[in-house]
Parts: sequence; C-alpha cells; structure tokens
Amino acid sequence: MRKIILASVSPWRKKILTEAGIPFAVEESGYVEDMSIPLAPRVLARRLALGKAEAVAKRHKDAVVIGADTFAVFRGRLLGKPHTLARATEILMMLSGKTHTLLTGFAIVDSKTGRHVSKTVATRVTFRTLSQAEISAYVKTGEPLKAAGAYVIQGKGARLIQKTTGDRNNIAGLPLAAVLEALGKFGVGV
Repeated sequence: MRKIILASVSPWRKKILTEAGIPFAVEESGYVEDMSIPLAPRVLARRLALGKAEAVAKRHKDAVVIGADTFAVFRGRLLGKPHTLARATEILMMLSGKTHTLLTGFAIVDSKTGRHVSKTVATRVTFRTLSQAEISAYVKTGEPLKAAGAYVIQGKGARLIQKTTGDRNNIAGLPLAAVLEALGKFGVGV
C-alpha cells in the first residue's frame, strides 16, 4: 500500500481517518491560508486544501497526500476560526437560531505523478436559539477559538446544534465518504 499523508495536524481529521482504518502519517503543511483571495467560497476551500496538500507532496517522492480546509459560510460571508473571545461571541450570536453552511474543501495529490483531485463538500447546520449566558459559557471554555464557525461539533459545541443536513464528518473537517471515494482513484483501497 502506498504511503498516505494527512497534511493537517487537526486532531479531528486524524480521528476520522483513524476510525476509518486507514494507515497514514500526519505532517503539518506549513501552508499559510489566505482567506482574502477573491474566490467563491467553494472554490476557495478547494484552493486552500490543494495548497496544503501540494506543500507536503513536494517533500515526498511517492506518497498520496490529503489536504483539507474547513470554514462556515453565513449569508455569503466566510466565517473561519475566530481566534479571540470577542469574535467567537460575535459569530455565535450571528448564528443563533439560524442555518449556515459548513464547507470543507479537500484535495488529494499524488507526489509521484503530480496528479490531483479536489472537491468541496457542504453540510447545512442549524443552531438552536442561544441565550447570551449559553454563548458566554461556551466561549469561556476556549473550545470555539480555533474552530471554523466558532464551534466544535465533536465537543461541547454539539449542544448548540438543533439539526444537521449532510455528512456530519464534514463538520469535523473531513468528509470521509467523499475522501474514500477519491482515494480509490489513486489506487488506495479502503
């Protein structure tokens, strides 16, 4: 079996691939995400994912590299990682009682041939109507600071969600079914 590398240090992406029974290595890409590139959200997600995968692929002669990038989109506005308590609070207040789309772009690069595939998967997420106290308590946990859309569905953020439509793994950062299908195109049996 060919060497598979996940170009991400995300514990959630790592967990999804591990639970799928895929042997892989993890390597940080070092790629700098530029959310200001003037592209449609679906295209931007693929572009950033491909940048990460290509950065790691350049360091290997014969590997299949998976890159991914996730962010929320609400009313046409990109919501990445908030990084601050104030921004996390602002995002959660905006999403309270509403539906947004969580996009994950992923790219798979064959470092031997340079061939690649990329795709963006969307999942719709509806939040419950949240009180200011709930938002404040959740933000104080620190969990939302490094998560797209300011919540972690596999953590305490699950309590914020009323319903989801689509691949739940996508919300955690890796649309497993689509990734497995794409890996098959590179001769990786799963």
